[in-house]
Amino acid sequence: MGADAPHRVVLATRNAHKIAELNRILADAGFGGELVGLDEFPGAPDVPETGLTFADNALLKARAIAEYTGLPAVADDSGLTVDALNGMPGILSARWAGKHGDDRANLELVLGQLADASMRGGAFVCVAALVVPGGAGEQAEERVAGEWTTTGVLPGSIIREPRGSNGFGYDPIFVPAGLDKTTAELAPEEKDAISHRGRAFRAIAVLITAHAS
Repeated sequence: MGADAPHRVVLATRNAHKIAELNRILADAGFGGELVGLDEFPGAPDVPETGLTFADNALLKARAIAEYTGLPAVADDSGLTVDALNGMPGILSARWAGKHGDDRANLELVLGQLADASMRGGAFVCVAALVVPGGAGEQAEERVAGEWTTTGVLPGSIIREPRGSNGFGYDPIFVPAGLDKTTAELAPEEKDAISHRGRAFRAIAVLITAHAS
């Protein structure tokens, strides 16, 4: 960002859960700047998730928001991969039942599809991307190889009935490997410590903090 740049970073989402999560992680990483979401930019575009992978979609969103706001932008794409569904819903996780963001319908559809399945393994996957705008007249600085995208994976299994009221999305039906609680039964700090998004965001937080110096 450079020494004279304001230490302000935009997370390409209007999801208050994600903003709070990255805020906690950035605080732990020693970031002294300000993280804002898209509610600070009412005219910001809703970027279609047309990529074929989590990384494609994260970079599409980060590029567009960095260009629109002129600020360093972080975006993520994440979802649930289910072994018995050949890795789906995957990048379609947020709209698996047809309507984007209908958590309950998405969750119930997955449970219905797994009703007779004995194989119940799966994983939460998240890819986070950081795009830092260049100076005037320059294109956004974007490095895809390694240090500018990060991936977090949380393996586990899908249970038959939802449990817990914390979290969102598929959290109430996912039990991380080695635990007996769903991710919706974990305290926020417990979830941050192991979650796919927490792992990807902790790695991207290191990059954000480095570029704010």
